[in-house]
Order: sequence, then structure tokens, then C-alpha cells
Amino acid sequence: MENLKLVEILLIEDNPGDARLTLEALKDGKIKNNLHIVYDGLEATDFLYKRNKYVDAPRPDLIILDLNLPKKNGLELLEEIKVDENLKSIPVVILTISKSEEDILRSYNLHANCYLIKPIDVNTFFDVVKSIEEFWLTLVKLPKS
Repeated sequence: MENLKLVEILLIEDNPGDARLTLEALKDGKIKNNLHIVYDGLEATDFLYKRNKYVDAPRPDLIILDLNLPKKNGLELLEEIKVDENLKSIPVVILTISKSEEDILRSYNLHANCYLIKPIDVNTFFDVVKSIEEFWLTLVKLPKS
């Protein structure tokens, strides 16, 4: 069954290399998607609240969030998203290098939908991003925007 709607994905990632790999992994995916990339927590906030250069930004269907971000860290951003009535239903996938039990527990306590550790190997990184697409955009029923 073909998904007719273009899926809006917001990637919040400060590493340009990881952002590029994510873009490449999703480019030839099963689901047509529009990947938006922001590079820090403040830029993400502007995107989500349609401020400054993001006044026409779409509401994301899925957020992929790194925790180690400049200006506003990922946990602060996750907390803001999950307490906001208009944003809290957007699934948030944590994709980070942190293996800290404290970060994992805090992410789930803040209602992250899943926590994935970034693999160092490029091929494995591709596989992880493709698995996000397969699960969140193919199997899971997402709320309507």
C-alpha cells in the first residue's frame, strides 16, 4: 500500500556528517518524506513554533532528536515538546551517541518514544535510520497533523 501523503520529518542534529547520512538513508526510502534539518536546539524551537525564518514550516510527523546540541540541549527540547499540547503527540526518536543510563532514563521519563544509540560504522548507521523509517513510517499509525 502506497502512502500518498508526504511525511514531514524534523531532524535535529548538530553534526553535518550525521545529518547528511540520515538524508541519504531516507532519500531512497519506501516512504516519500520531506526531511527538514536544524542544527541546534534554538533553531529547532523556531521551527516547531514557526518563528523567524520558519514561519511556513510544516508540523513534523516525526522528530529525530540528538541530545548533544548547542544552544539548547536535546533533553530541554524534548521536555518543551512533550509538555506542549500542540506538539506532544509528535513521536520523538532519540538518536544520540550517549550511552548514559541517566540520559536514557531521563529521555523516557520525558516521554521520548524510543532511544537509539548512534552506531559509529556508516553502514550500521544507515541500517538504523532505515529501521526508523521502516518502523515509524510504515508500521506505526501516526496521529494526523
